Amino acid sequence: MEGLVLQTTGNDYVVKSPQGLFRCHLKGSFKQDGIRTTSPIAVGDFVVFEKDIDEEWCWITEILPRKNYIIRRASNLSKRGQIIGANLDRALLVATINYPITSTTFIDRFLSTCEAYGVPAGIVFNKADRYNNAELRELKTLANLYRKIGYRCVVVSARTGEGLEELKQMLSGGVTLFSGHSGVGKSSLINALVPMSGRKTREISEANNSGVHTTTYSEMIPLPGLEEAYIIDTPGVRGFGTLDFEKEEVGHYFPEIFEMSKDCRFHNCTHTHEPGCAVIESVRSHEIASSRYKSYISILTEDEDEKYRAPY
Repeated sequence: MEGLVLQTTGNDYVVKSPQGLFRCHLKGSFKQDGIRTTSPIAVGDFVVFEKDIDEEWCWITEILPRKNYIIRRASNLSKRGQIIGANLDRALLVATINYPITSTTFIDRFLSTCEAYGVPAGIVFNKADRYNNAELRELKTLANLYRKIGYRCVVVSARTGEGLEELKQMLSGGVTLFSGHSGVGKSSLINALVPMSGRKTREISEANNSGVHTTTYSEMIPLPGLEEAYIIDTPGVRGFGTLDFEKEEVGHYFPEIFEMSKDCRFHNCTHTHEPGCAVIESVRSHEIASSRYKSYISILTEDEDEKYRAPY
């Protein structure tokens, strides 16, 4: 039988097929050669599975080809990756100006990964009701920055409902992945969009202004009132380590850098020191934001020992 993976909890999977919902494990003979990820299967995958003799469990035997996926480094010291979603129509980063802070480096690493793996991306700036005037000005500046580049941004408040109708429009049709730090309000947003979902929420740690994990597994949730629309809720992440990026490709994943690079003197310009570099000149003239350029450099100069090329 074939089905869609709706939930992953460790080594257990919930798979939906025309025959119903099935709890599955990976079959012992499942081929994992060359798959260097924490789990070879992600929510959104289409798989082939077979029933056990006693029908208590089913066994996944094959992953069907993906149209796309998003992968991140599992941890700062890990040589393995973590696939956080597959077969996506879009990915939205839930970000906060404060409570906790989402850095531009984190945002840019998420967006560049989406570019690299062919997933349309956008940003949801949450907790708009909590910010003071200075924070609201920062939010407006960031939203304008990313809109100018071409990313769709929406400002919302899960608490007051601000922006939720616009967010629903973004979610209309297809599968949307939600990602972001712990504490940015992914679960609260989903509860506002899907009142019956019952996602657990917790306040952020006041001691260090950081989030506390409440979602411990990934799950696909249907959106009521929207035909064939689903959200993949994922656990919060501290960092977004990039994978599978070759140095000469990094600039391709920053749309404004890639566009300006066409005017560089040298076709293989790294945009770091070369004479006649149009990108460096654009940073100096503020056509390219310095925060974006810093993010580009941070990826470009990552320790080579921390990189690997993973097939999944």
